Amino acid sequence: MTSTDLSAAAPAPVRWWRTFGRLPRIMGLDVARALALLGMVGAHLGVGGLVDGRSSILFAVLAGVSVALMTGRTQVPESHMLPVLRLRLLGRGAAIFVIGVALEALGTPIAVILTVYGLLYVAAIPFLRWSATRLLIAAGVLAVAAPPLLAGLHAVNLAASAPGLDLVLFGTYPITVWLALMLGGMALGRLRLDRVRAAVWMLVVGVVLAAIGYGVGALAEGQGGDDTATDSYSSFSYVDDADAGKYGVPAEEFDFGGKVCDDWGGGEIYCYADGGDEVLVDDEGELGVDEEQSGWTTYPTQLAEQQPGVMMFDALVAVYPHSGGTAEIVGSGGFAVVVIALCLLVTRWLRWVLLPLAALGSMPLTGYSAHILVFLVAAGPMAMPFDTSGWWGWFSLAMVAAATVWSMFFGQGPLERLVARAASAMASGARASQGDTSRVSAPASDASETAGAPRP
Repeated sequence: MTSTDLSAAAPAPVRWWRTFGRLPRIMGLDVARALALLGMVGAHLGVGGLVDGRSSILFAVLAGVSVALMTGRTQVPESHMLPVLRLRLLGRGAAIFVIGVALEALGTPIAVILTVYGLLYVAAIPFLRWSATRLLIAAGVLAVAAPPLLAGLHAVNLAASAPGLDLVLFGTYPITVWLALMLGGMALGRLRLDRVRAAVWMLVVGVVLAAIGYGVGALAEGQGGDDTATDSYSSFSYVDDADAGKYGVPAEEFDFGGKVCDDWGGGEIYCYADGGDEVLVDDEGELGVDEEQSGWTTYPTQLAEQQPGVMMFDALVAVYPHSGGTAEIVGSGGFAVVVIALCLLVTRWLRWVLLPLAALGSMPLTGYSAHILVFLVAAGPMAMPFDTSGWWGWFSLAMVAAATVWSMFFGQGPLERLVARAASAMASGARASQGDTSRVSAPASDASETAGAPRP
């Protein structure tokens, strides 16, 4: 009996410990995904600090790495492969988007990132044949130019809000920010990530980027830069940091001096600065608009009040979590590259120790969705986060243990399996028309990249 036969006859946990995480799978990426997932869970449970904002950025970079691995790894895909690859990404993005909408429908206060991630997989399609150099240039241009342009647009349209705008541009996860990170990740995915030299190069570059981004942000704050107008985008509204986090507190703790309020009924009261936008109610109780306070006659004054120049400058130097500023993209993007590089290096020598983390990282979509379901069961619909920071350690251990057991006996995570099937179904017609010759064999052999996980 050969060693292969002995391995096949061994119990599932034994086989898993021997084979999981070995090439062509890149175990360091799985560990990095697990850290990003646990960090995002910590942010949602109120841990804050290092995990706030950086975890989601790490996911975005890893998503770009995954797209590169699924579409040729170190080689740019040939033109005849594109129809299948494009359809697979389209199917993958659509499935992730639907799962994100389903999670949002649960009514938790968590800003679900999956809808934007679904769009990102579609947005990556035009860049599949770009070289690593072109991808890095595009990522840099987006990182520098997109935040101030987005802030300028927000000023020009007087902070307009609409479902499409909030989803794509002005929500917690502006697609311009995340596309820059994804393109950077795609460039990293074109490297030989199984080589020490590539990991060391990533480590050095990541440290430099983090130093530049956080350095610029710290300098601006010291000079009164983005601290003068530290507005941040959220999925609910455009929130001033001075009032951020004031939810569910007694009314007497707020300073209502100089404000007037409208009682909208049902216990809902809207307050604003005296002399600000006037809210009118007609004879039938319907909200109306004061024609003298709207239109082109007052637009210059309203635009000036938005301070577009200040907003655009702040968008360049803002570094606080979820600001979407250039400094945050560069600094936290560099931090993400450092984490990935360290994971690639450490897993070369500590494989067995890190296998449970890698198991969780192989099914991040399932883990992400599970933590939202647990939050719903524990807190209830639309419940604001209570003091749950103490849960983080125990919940993280439970997630790692559950993922390890599932990976041992069932392999791919359940939602990862679902998304992979959606991607295959979307591309089935193109494969049939091409005689199935356009499949990319290298990425298909790495289960971590064919699992359909969005790296939320």
